[in-house]
Amino acid sequence: MKKISYNLIIIALLCIFGCNKKENNNQPQKENMENLQVSDYGVTAKGDSIKKYTLTNKNGMKVEVINFGGIITSLTAPDKNGKYEDVVLGFTKPEDYFNGNPYYFGALIGRYGNRIANAKFTLEGKTYDIDKNDGPNTLHGGKEGFHTKFWNIEPVKDAKFPTLKLTYTSADGEEGYPGKLSTTVLYTLTDDNALEIAYEATTDKATVVNLTQHSYFNLSGNFTKTITDHELQINADKFLPVNETLIPIGEQKSVKGSPFDFTISKPIGKDINADDDQLKKGKGYDHNWILSGSGMRSIAKVYHPKSGRVMEVLTDEPGVQFYSGNFLDGKFDTKTGGKNEFRTGFCLETQHFPDSPNQASFPSTELKQGQKYQTKTIYKFSVKK
Repeated sequence: MKKISYNLIIIALLCIFGCNKKENNNQPQKENMENLQVSDYGVTAKGDSIKKYTLTNKNGMKVEVINFGGIITSLTAPDKNGKYEDVVLGFTKPEDYFNGNPYYFGALIGRYGNRIANAKFTLEGKTYDIDKNDGPNTLHGGKEGFHTKFWNIEPVKDAKFPTLKLTYTSADGEEGYPGKLSTTVLYTLTDDNALEIAYEATTDKATVVNLTQHSYFNLSGNFTKTITDHELQINADKFLPVNETLIPIGEQKSVKGSPFDFTISKPIGKDINADDDQLKKGKGYDHNWILSGSGMRSIAKVYHPKSGRVMEVLTDEPGVQFYSGNFLDGKFDTKTGGKNEFRTGFCLETQHFPDSPNQASFPSTELKQGQKYQTKTIYKFSVKK
């Protein structure tokens, strides 16, 4: 009887410890699945099956990403009453993302964010002709830039917060750019309502790289409303004037006393229609601001008085392209009804400067073999009551 009792006790103990161990091993996986959902999104003309990945933080904030273009199709943020609403513009039909995405809604941009003059540059004594897709210039990497590519996406299981790892390898010569470029982007949704975007890239020979994210924001949560009532502050004393094709002319101009002065917060619409040559060329704001400071720091804040929503932008980049949605033209439906009309969204694209490969006075965007391109940007949301 004693022997049987000892055996029963041992079996019972093994069961208890074994069950507990199994439960603990499963817990992180269960938590991860609660914070990440994967669903079918659509099929491209090339036959690629596109998935949608939804990250959710402990507050209920959500970001939705598809593996076509690394596109953010939805991002929610709370208003002063605690109501979470989508605050990024996007299409209502998957095929509108797949068939060109003329506004670059929500997309990862590469190899080169912004414009390169005359669709060419010289690197290590060799001139490269790249895709011409914006008048005489190249815009956002070319017609088939990173915004049109199929990205591999996988969840980062051991991350502190819900995180997606996106990877894409650009072949040597793609869109005319030299070098095989291997790119990794991490989207992380933190519990303080921040979307962190970390970029890395390596190359097997000298090339130029300038990655960014092209989400359009409207903090009202109503995409039929213009963004001219949003109050913007940018930590920059200078901006880059442009020519008629929106290429920087090489001058770094003070914002003081001009419509480009956002050193103190003001409504975007306050000076947007001023009699100013640069505003006429851009049909509004579509310029690069030279950011103050260096390293990771707060570079801009946007406040929407009616909703109380605040978006702060932090980055380690030297510049930001503030674009006031001047080429939105009402051709597509919005997610909240109506059309995507003129100035119903704005972008704050953190980056190196436009046309840097052709302008020696600008910070270099060259990446050589053996080097690693690394940069990070954070869009952090809060409420001002």
